[in-house]
Amino acid sequence: MAKKFIIAGGGTGGHIFPAVAIANAIKMIMPSAEFLFVGAKGKMEMEKVPKAGFAIVGLDIAGFDRSAMFKNISLPFKLVLSFLQVIKIFRKFRPDAVIGVGGYSSFPVLRFAQAHGIKTFIHESNSFAGKANILLGKKAAKIFVATKGMDQFFPSDKIVITGNPVRKSIAECTMSRNTAIAFFGLNPTKKTVLAVGGSLGAKSINEALLNGMEAFEQNNIQLIWQTGKQGSTVYKESARLKSHIWISDFIQEMEYGYAAADLVVSRAGAMAVTELAVVGKPAVLVPYPHAAEDHQTANALQLVNEEAAMIVTDGETKEHLVKTVIDLVKNEDELNTLTTNIKKLAILNADVLIANEILKMI
Repeated sequence: MAKKFIIAGGGTGGHIFPAVAIANAIKMIMPSAEFLFVGAKGKMEMEKVPKAGFAIVGLDIAGFDRSAMFKNISLPFKLVLSFLQVIKIFRKFRPDAVIGVGGYSSFPVLRFAQAHGIKTFIHESNSFAGKANILLGKKAAKIFVATKGMDQFFPSDKIVITGNPVRKSIAECTMSRNTAIAFFGLNPTKKTVLAVGGSLGAKSINEALLNGMEAFEQNNIQLIWQTGKQGSTVYKESARLKSHIWISDFIQEMEYGYAAADLVVSRAGAMAVTELAVVGKPAVLVPYPHAAEDHQTANALQLVNEEAAMIVTDGETKEHLVKTVIDLVKNEDELNTLTTNIKKLAILNADVLIANEILKMI
């Protein structure tokens, strides 16, 4: 009889891409396996998961809003409603196991499964575990983590260090730098910086790059700039006549961006950090300061402590980001050191490791 899996969570690409990768890896080992994803209504998983070929249902649930406390008034009602929705989902689908990948929609799903004796598994992508995963970890069968040192959050006997699953288009990319540079219409003889701030963008990074366009040109450095959606029109207009800049609000083919880059400027989300290690690219990381438990700073410092990346705080970007990037691009020895060290941190088969561990236990 076919095994059934519920995969719960989402909210960001850092949760969704690993979830899809885990499902695909299980499917490869066990083709008869059936999957149902559970996410939060209105969040990006409701669009991304069906595009990846899997069914998904959405819960009426929201996370705790730290910036506007009045928005949290309805949270208890939404939590009760989501548990009622979870009951209906389980009665209909009847899973053999439940996998949580983070995001607030995972909590009621895994909590219900644990209360009813269904095996649960957690994938924690960050270096600093979220509160929901810490609570759920006490009764989970296995907890898959990206880095060592996670026994401060979870029972050590349940932890398996697997790394984070990465999209195959990135993990298995063999594209040459010249091919990638040509894709962006840039000059292969010039050093090239890839700057990404996430799908919505990073205002601090974007403002620093906007003010530093001339400095890049003066130092003979090209820029591949993913602005994100917010404010993209202004940035695009400012860079429109700059031949050393390729600019867009989103890079669909991120493997081209990584292949073209000599250096990457990025936020420090779990997937960003993981992808940088897999593609072996030196980076200047700008952690998002309002991430839960400041986990992006924890992610970045993991790399900095291994001499595998540099960090510029969000508050320092205006004064220091562009100078740090230009100085680093011109320092070949430092680039090589960062490249060598970040490659050592890469785990290329995380999805298969996780799939095999789960299938051993059900």
